[in-house]
Amino acid sequence: MKHFLYFFIFLSISYGLQARSWTADNGNGTFTNPLFYDEFTDPDMIRVGTDFYMVASSMHAMPGLPLLRSKDLVNWEFVAYVFNKLDMGPEFHLEGKKGVYGNGIWAPAIRYHEGRFYIFVNVNDHGLQVFTAERPEGPWTHKNMGGRIYDLGVLFDDDGKIYAVHGYDEVHLIEIKADFSGYVEGSDRVIIPKGNAMGEGHHFYKINGKYYIISADYSPVGRMQCARADRPEGPYETTVISHRETMGVQQGWWTKGYGFWSDIPDEGDKMEFQSPSENYFSAVPLHQGGIVDLPNGDWWGFSMMDMKSVGRLTYLSPVTWKDGWPYFGVEGNLGRSPRTWFKPDTGVDTEPKAVYERDDDFSSGRLKPIWQWNHIPVSDKWKITKGKLRLYTLPARSFMFAKNTLTQRAVGPESTVTVEVDARALKEGDVAGLALLNTPYYWIGVVRTDEGFILRFYDMVKNNRTDEPLSSPYVWLQAHGDFDKDLASMAYSTDGKEYKTLGEKLRLGYQMHTFQGVRYALFAYNMEEREGGYACFDNFKVDEPFADRSKNLPVGKVITLTNLANGEQVWANPHGMLHHVAPGNKAFGGLGCRFRVHDRGQGRVALESADGSGFVTVTGLGLSGDVRLLKQETDGSLFLWQDMLWGHTMLLSLKTNRYVGLNPLTGEPYAADWPGARPDRKEGTVFAWTVVDRMD
Repeated sequence: MKHFLYFFIFLSISYGLQARSWTADNGNGTFTNPLFYDEFTDPDMIRVGTDFYMVASSMHAMPGLPLLRSKDLVNWEFVAYVFNKLDMGPEFHLEGKKGVYGNGIWAPAIRYHEGRFYIFVNVNDHGLQVFTAERPEGPWTHKNMGGRIYDLGVLFDDDGKIYAVHGYDEVHLIEIKADFSGYVEGSDRVIIPKGNAMGEGHHFYKINGKYYIISADYSPVGRMQCARADRPEGPYETTVISHRETMGVQQGWWTKGYGFWSDIPDEGDKMEFQSPSENYFSAVPLHQGGIVDLPNGDWWGFSMMDMKSVGRLTYLSPVTWKDGWPYFGVEGNLGRSPRTWFKPDTGVDTEPKAVYERDDDFSSGRLKPIWQWNHIPVSDKWKITKGKLRLYTLPARSFMFAKNTLTQRAVGPESTVTVEVDARALKEGDVAGLALLNTPYYWIGVVRTDEGFILRFYDMVKNNRTDEPLSSPYVWLQAHGDFDKDLASMAYSTDGKEYKTLGEKLRLGYQMHTFQGVRYALFAYNMEEREGGYACFDNFKVDEPFADRSKNLPVGKVITLTNLANGEQVWANPHGMLHHVAPGNKAFGGLGCRFRVHDRGQGRVALESADGSGFVTVTGLGLSGDVRLLKQETDGSLFLWQDMLWGHTMLLSLKTNRYVGLNPLTGEPYAADWPGARPDRKEGTVFAWTVVDRMD
């Protein structure tokens, strides 16, 4: 009884934060991708001693260049924003027809050399920016080197030279001056000609005397390539190191007609969407990343994946070196990455934790790190006072032109945010509220008219306003996002208890105008081209119904497994093989279709059939018919449970490092030689699991 109590306490501690906000750590020695379920785009990572550091794009958001630190590659903490603001002209202040939406900070490269940290990043039309610091917390110094070297990789070579690789398809090498005053004249050269399957988003390494360039491609579909040479200038040979890995996620909805050089969309602009296909990869598969070594000599890969309207998320993959190439994946299944795998062996034990605190009651007197401004804010037109955020209204023609809009990244796969708004200090023509910042956008807020206050919801797709009378300017506003279905809704309350929905099934999409996923945004502006009053915001709260995944591994439970490919249950066939049985068959739902999930530690499970035939065990090479029922457990009886969310799982055989699956067209029994899931999850490896009462 005492041991059970200790186990319960351990689980409670391990999943304490997980119940509130997404973390990849499962608390049992494994992790489940993505690392974060909010956008962390174009990641780059280094190791300094026993610490890992990771940086990402931040586009037009201020402060920018978020820097994270980890001891185990799975649990990360926020260190700092590299800069509070990057002021490179009026567009960074949201001036003009474009602002700097979708531009700004793209694909940074982080390096550590001789006691200093370096971050390199191109800013479109403004050149290569270099940020340096002795400590990751800063202070960081900034230098503009000019040129246009985007999505670059940087290498400090052993001979003191500093190289950058850049370009799409045709890869260039250029040498950077040691004082970062510019580039070595005449050093720019093509090192990999067009037509060698290379992409962009380069990461440049020197490993065991050889030079490696890892790049990403999106054409025709997402994947990762690697180039290798004995000298920095080449010649290079190339190969693919990651492909087809969508983690069983489909392409999302896409907003058509808006790129990162588009004008700011305005009310009345026409919005059209491209609907996703069931299995076309597009840019979804793992791409844009690199590799990092552990103190023990292991290597791990990091990359991102397009995850619908929530944005582009970061993933962690084991790396297996084979024939001198760093393949993502494990031996027996190279090029594919597990969704759930064992945590990296860094020698440090850490508890599951989320990077950010998302809730904010503003009582600390300063904004929590999760918040970023939409462009550079007007500093004297906002403040935190008496435990509330105060936003003063500035003139704006419509929402996306509004300055001093405060945002945080939406978190998936589903979340609801609520905020209290005190709008009594608004003046005529003012509006303040909560928005889903995206292209298109939606907002709900309080409007001050000449007759008093009204509650307004604006739907950009329909270009429709819905007004409701208000007896008080004090309201609770709410937004809900289902980022798997790319749908949202918005609601309000006058008492904080009962909510009325004014927008339902609002279509969300990813797009290249903001080049970001959806953001929850607090805003206040004047619609009549003048400065007005102010609104106060308080008690911003985020609810994540999918954050607590502690029950997604049903150890000790009896379950059925239904294959999504054919709707048939997994069945312990009397011939001793794992087979499948259709609804209507007398065996369907019977003892042969029930399995107890035994915990074997570190996320490993064994499945025991309720009909007494034994344990599901992979024999031989795991070919069709090699997934058997044996009385005695063996190493072939161990599977790593893959948490696919929504009551879905895959069973990763730890004998073959491949998944249990079948071809729904052939009628053959199960094999354990499948590389992974298709985006629609109907290729034969993904199961819906359901807990049943008992084994008899």
